Amino acid sequence: MSSRDRILGRVRRALADMPEDEAAYEAYETAVDRGYAREHGARTTEQSVDLLAENLADYRAIVRRCTAEELPELLPRLLAERGARTVLVPPGLPPHWSAAADAVRVHDRAASTPNELDEVDSVITGCAVAIAETGTIVLDGSPDQGRRRITLVPDHHICVVRVPDQVVGSVPQALERLDPARPLTWISGPSATSDIELDRVEGVHGPRTLEVVLMSGE
Repeated sequence: MSSRDRILGRVRRALADMPEDEAAYEAYETAVDRGYAREHGARTTEQSVDLLAENLADYRAIVRRCTAEELPELLPRLLAERGARTVLVPPGLPPHWSAAADAVRVHDRAASTPNELDEVDSVITGCAVAIAETGTIVLDGSPDQGRRRITLVPDHHICVVRVPDQVVGSVPQALERLDPARPLTWISGPSATSDIELDRVEGVHGPRTLEVVLMSGE
């Protein structure tokens, strides 16, 4: 008898006395308490935004704050500080956000190869939602975010979060806003990994630098 046969035999024996009717399943669902906490502690909107900024910084993301009026001046400055010569923009990104930038704008195209994307210095996107408790930015491929790959290949990602509309306190609250059928990307700080000796290496699976702009007033 193979290992596979032994494992499947154990599974069959373990399930042998389990009822298969729908009523039994519903009884099980009712018996299990699923009153999970939707959020840890009560916070005001301002406190949630502050917590988001704090957790993003803990993940080594660079956090900026500005108003909607200041954003078109801030983004070109961030690109200039980075020395970006090219910036990739999704099709639905508001044009005035990057209109004043000196960097050459590269559009999100299905025909772009990984090598072409790797040559882009920076990418600017919006987001779907930001989670305060975990310091997580979620992208869902909407027009202001573009294809998933454009935020994974370039080395510098600027993500604009509309405050407070796109900020939620917890993961359960974020899931209520997201469509599971869409291509969701969950970002908690710049891409990083550690080897067995806990030496941290950034930029392995995505951008080495993540700048999050918390934009209020739109």
